[in-house]
Amino acid sequence: MSTPYLTRRSQLETYFDRTAVEAWSRLTSDAPVSKIRATVRAGRDTMRATLLDWMPEDLTGKRLLDAGCGTGALAVEAARRGAEVVAIDVSPTLIGLARERLPAISGPGSVEFRVGDMLDPWLGRFDHIVAMDSLIHYQAPDIVRALAELSLRTDASLLFTVAPRTALLTLMHAAGKLFPKADRAPAIVPVTEGGLRRRIARESALKRFAVGRTRRVNSGFYLSNAFELSKVASSHPRPQPELRHLRMRVEDGNEGGRLP
Repeated sequence: MSTPYLTRRSQLETYFDRTAVEAWSRLTSDAPVSKIRATVRAGRDTMRATLLDWMPEDLTGKRLLDAGCGTGALAVEAARRGAEVVAIDVSPTLIGLARERLPAISGPGSVEFRVGDMLDPWLGRFDHIVAMDSLIHYQAPDIVRALAELSLRTDASLLFTVAPRTALLTLMHAAGKLFPKADRAPAIVPVTEGGLRRRIARESALKRFAVGRTRRVNSGFYLSNAFELSKVASSHPRPQPELRHLRMRVEDGNEGGRLP
């Protein structure tokens, strides 16, 4: 990936692993939080439910990557549906919290928490990849490049969220400066839906995917836009054995092996 992506990833690691650990620990738990952060918590709950709803209810036998898993709430719910989940985050501290909070999973599902880069090809192939609020800090070109890399390892659907470019989000950015400096996240980068769709359409690695459902979740100080990329069936299916054998017989009956 590009240098801007690597630079921002390093900033995110510093923020989530050192700067605002306590704030994110409380936000992702049942602990009391301020009214502002309560709206963020509610918005994240709604977004997580949306992304889970976009996948099959029964995920038994499916492999899922929770890319930028944080403390693991989505990963746990997917495992409860039977999925074999690999949940990865750049923050060792958040992964530590996720492991501490991991409940017993009844049934065939499982969760493996890892520290690292969500784009690491060694993570293997997946039926579904979910990147909830893990791409919102990146510029549009880096978002699409990340999606392209993830798509190479996705067999069914790729679900992700971005920060929509709206006047409301600009206002929230300004209001966010009222937070203590230690609690501020690296800047969110708003993108337009139209611009993102055009970039996705131009990306050759994403030609096998179609943009499906979208949903914007607006809950106080939480504003995020979900997208579904679904893998489409190949437009060039392999010849059926009967047709292939028929072609061979016709060719055998023509001089030079060519069809008339």
